[in-house]
Amino acid sequence: MRVSNRRRFLAASGVAAASAVAVPAVASRSASANDRIRVAVIGLGGRGRVSHCGALIELAKEQNVEIAALCNCDENRTAQAAAEVQQRTGKRPATFFDERKLLDDKSIDAVSLATPNHWHALETIWACQAGKDVYVEKPGSHNIFEGRKMVEAARKYGRIVQHGTQCRSSPKIREGIERLHQGVIGRVYLARGIAFKRRAGGRNEFGPPPPGMHWDLWLGPAPLAPYNKLAVYRWRFLKEYGNGEIGDQGVHQLDIIRWGLKLDTHPTQVQSMGGNLVHDDDEDTPTNQVFACKFAGRRLLVTFETRNWYTNSEAGMGIEYPFVDHQNVVGVIFLGTEGYMIIPDYSSYYVFLGPNRKPGPSASVPGNPMMDTDHFRNWLQAVRSRNPKHLTAEIEEGHYSSALCHLANIAYRTGRTLTFDPQRERFVNDPEADKLLTRPYRPPFIVPDQV
Repeated sequence: MRVSNRRRFLAASGVAAASAVAVPAVASRSASANDRIRVAVIGLGGRGRVSHCGALIELAKEQNVEIAALCNCDENRTAQAAAEVQQRTGKRPATFFDERKLLDDKSIDAVSLATPNHWHALETIWACQAGKDVYVEKPGSHNIFEGRKMVEAARKYGRIVQHGTQCRSSPKIREGIERLHQGVIGRVYLARGIAFKRRAGGRNEFGPPPPGMHWDLWLGPAPLAPYNKLAVYRWRFLKEYGNGEIGDQGVHQLDIIRWGLKLDTHPTQVQSMGGNLVHDDDEDTPTNQVFACKFAGRRLLVTFETRNWYTNSEAGMGIEYPFVDHQNVVGVIFLGTEGYMIIPDYSSYYVFLGPNRKPGPSASVPGNPMMDTDHFRNWLQAVRSRNPKHLTAEIEEGHYSSALCHLANIAYRTGRTLTFDPQRERFVNDPEADKLLTRPYRPPFIVPDQV
């Protein structure tokens, strides 16, 4: 949908060396009020209201950026976030409940998106068409078709689109990946990601939308459905809106694996099995899932596992080397011919060498932070430079990493090992699996074939 069409719709409806900080340096022009970057935050749950707004406020002076507008289909959330921003900055941002009206505001330079997954692609495409740069939460897409359309939109409209896999901007992890590429553990033959998170399930709670909630806008591209409180608070684990644990948490670790192994394409063979093994609830994505894939021409195996509820640690991750929440067991293990490397959070790495697991190079940041500010800084610098190569997590990287999650879920849903054609982004002789590469869209919220 072109900008004019959208308006008609509105009217009708590394490191250079191992010791160096590795985030690409981008020269910024001298800051003034006239070149201030005016950002709108769309989606005001925890990530949008706390993490996105928090990072932008922290960078306000350094990057000459301001939160100019906020948007959420629940006007109560918007009012809460606007009050918090005003308290912290002394200025109340403009507020919207329909992002299409926000996108028509030419004074907005860029948007950061923290909405449920099923909205990410259409919002990104709309923003690119409106001439705005984008920071989009992970996973960038809800399915593989959408991811490719996001890349096409960024290219066609010349926009700077950053994917929210913030480990790419984490200096210590960049150092670790650089060491991996230099051969610190020899030839890597297996990479394993894990997301063992203790999460309670939930039951459907149907009823009338609360005052201020524009439920039709919350649903957007998804099928028409009655208001459901479970969807609002647990959308990550309902397949119409989210992509399960592997899409919510796993995309971070799978992205690190791709980065560490220099995997710049899709796998050719994928398999997955699992189920909802812990809770008796109404969520329809697997709580426990095992995924494996192979890449053409590469002598290695990539695996990923999710677990829900109580679990052991693995390779010291989660106890000796805590995750960002100091509670769950999450991370990546690279296994090489000379040793192994673990990345247990968003800001550290540890190497162990030889048969006795002798400690090798390592680096960490006290407190195991989320590293959101570093990633927003990188995005804002690229917005100024107008060079997408300055991004550490440009949208095409996000597409490939998100696609691993989607491929895992498709293999899980079909119940068999699948062969995938990376160039065509289609399965080989498998019409049933091909149907799951996209979804039916609810008019008029349609992700277009031509962006």
